[in-house]
Amino acid sequence: MVKQRRGSKAARRRPRPASHHVGFDRLVDRAIASIPAQFRRALDGVAVVIADEPSREQRRENGLGPDETLYGLYEGVPLAEWGGDWVPVPTRIVLFRLPLEEDFPHPDDLAEEVRITLLHELAHHLGIEDEDRLRELGID
Repeated sequence: MVKQRRGSKAARRRPRPASHHVGFDRLVDRAIASIPAQFRRALDGVAVVIADEPSREQRRENGLGPDETLYGLYEGVPLAEWGGDWVPVPTRIVLFRLPLEEDFPHPDDLAEEVRITLLHELAHHLGIEDEDRLRELGID
């Protein structure tokens, strides 16, 4: 399976109160709603999942060092590579709440980075793998 990541270097994380989870869920909902309809339809059949942090396996699979983390992760087969005779595999975009909240403490900055991260991972789902192209599109 193709796996792409968006990451940063960050300090150790402190758990946040549960009330932050609800606010983060709303940011993700707003980010999804802000995607133009023709691209938002590409999310049909893609689970958008919120996790606190990358798992050990996700960290290992993506070659992360001890001081590195991820903001988001696309797991699945890009649409451009999908074959009609393939057995469906779970496709998902995972957004990692704690690294995003830690690196973007201001609510406006956090909202913008959640949107950018979601778009970045959606671009991978659409088959845009070239990091230079992602930068051109403003979703690096």
